[in-house]
Formats: sequence, C-alpha cells, structure tokens
Amino acid sequence: MTKADLVREVAEKTGFTKSDTALMLEAFLQAVKNGLKEHKRIDIRGLGSLGVKVRKARQARNPRTGEAVPVPQRYVPVFKASKKLKALVAK
Repeated sequence: MTKADLVREVAEKTGFTKSDTALMLEAFLQAVKNGLKEHKRIDIRGLGSLGVKVRKARQARNPRTGEAVPVPQRYVPVFKASKKLKALVAK
C-alpha cells in the first residue's frame, strides 16, 4: 500500500477531499518524523509504538578480506506492534 492508496482510502471513509487528506497525512508523518528525530516515543493505541534505539559500537569483519572494521554507535527507528495488531494479522 502506497501513500496515495492511504490518501484515497482515508478520503473515501472521511469525506474529505484527496488534497486535504494528503495534507493531513503529510502533517501526521512529519510530526512522527520530528518526534523520532527528538528520540521521543510515539504510542498509537491499537497499532503499536515507534521509538528510537541505540545500536552500540562494535567490531565487524569485512567478509572479503577478514579485516576488522569498526562500526560506530548509531540510532535506529524501531516499531513494536500492539497485541491487537498482532492478533489481527495472525487471523
């Protein structure tokens, strides 16, 4: 499902125009991005939670040469599905 598919489906269900729905969806996504950028946790009941986790620095190996390569610490976005969503998908 693409962003355009989401816009079309939400517009049909709410009665808003596609352009208004696209603006609302874009504003929602921008708010989520800003929250994650500030390392905030975002909880959406019935869907799940979004957050940021720290991946520790570590030593990796170049598979071709076997040489040790340092991988620095980094932050990655994570999504944890709610129990309701997991149950819905499992059906």
